[in-house]
Amino acid sequence: MAEQKQPLPPMPHTSANVGNDVDDFDMDSADSAMNVETDFIDDGYSAEELNDGSMSLTPSVYDHAFENGRRYHRFREGTYAFPNDPSEQEREDMKHAMVVNVCEGKLHFAPIGQHPQNIIDLGTGTGIWCMEMGDRYPSASILGIDLSPIQPVWVPPNVRFMVDDAESSWLEPENFYDFVHGRHITPAIKDFPVLLRRAYSHIKPGGFLEFQEMEPFPYSDDPSLTPSSPLLKYYTFIHQGLRNLGVDLQRGRDEAANLSLHGFINTHHEVLKIPIGTWSESNSLKTAGRYAQVGIMDGLQAMAFGPLCRGLGWSKEDVEKLCEEVRISFSQDTGVKAYMKLHIFWGQKPPDADQMDPS
Repeated sequence: MAEQKQPLPPMPHTSANVGNDVDDFDMDSADSAMNVETDFIDDGYSAEELNDGSMSLTPSVYDHAFENGRRYHRFREGTYAFPNDPSEQEREDMKHAMVVNVCEGKLHFAPIGQHPQNIIDLGTGTGIWCMEMGDRYPSASILGIDLSPIQPVWVPPNVRFMVDDAESSWLEPENFYDFVHGRHITPAIKDFPVLLRRAYSHIKPGGFLEFQEMEPFPYSDDPSLTPSSPLLKYYTFIHQGLRNLGVDLQRGRDEAANLSLHGFINTHHEVLKIPIGTWSESNSLKTAGRYAQVGIMDGLQAMAFGPLCRGLGWSKEDVEKLCEEVRISFSQDTGVKAYMKLHIFWGQKPPDADQMDPS
């Protein structure tokens, strides 16, 4: 997997290049609690409409938690085991560019038509998907929700963001959304069946649900990736740690793969390969593979600290030692053609569906 370093291609709409006021707010106390300040509630929402699962972008919302030198979300602290600091935001935008390359420029696979009206992105992260969707579908009103207030200030006029928990009650009424989208959200979801029922009830009859979930585990079609591989060990420990924290990545994917059990029709499940490194013969996959390898190397600590320290009780030093083993393995020319799997799930709410959730 070793290779000479090459500059990465530019990423479109990266949040790192757009104004973000997170660091302009006072964060004197990382332990202070978040409060909803109704004087600052976003236009369009009254104080009565805000539930305990969401809050407007008030100064208090910009508080953060800090652990092992990394910054994490304060709202619903501990729900998501990975950091939200600027370096992680850059990595998230890199993952977006990686996925778009693997998907040959597609932002979604569900056939939502040319003029969708209401779209929500669950776990929007930096908001880059919402911004590109806003440019592509000017007819749509697009809401991105996330536990972290890390989205840019300057966005397309049809895009807005809110600090919210997708596993809490949703603000909009039932049968509201034309399209519900989530990408890489399984690490944050503890009860996927409840999320699917909630999504179903809030999608309009005839509307669509889509998840794009990267399976964080390396595969190879040849025997060169051995069980003793540091990369395999690394991701095995991460899965174990997340399970101890109440997050089962495999169960989430299994639920998404069976959307028909939750009332959806015309369901699809497609698996795409994301190469790790530039071994693929396809130019677009070479680019995606370069993003993947840099993203893994740059994110070793970010991915490991939460699951391993919180979930397995490891020390910071233990995590650093494992990360160094992975770095060394990447620096050696092993000839491993490793890849990860990107799962695309989508389905449609029946056009004649009634207003009740499926039982």
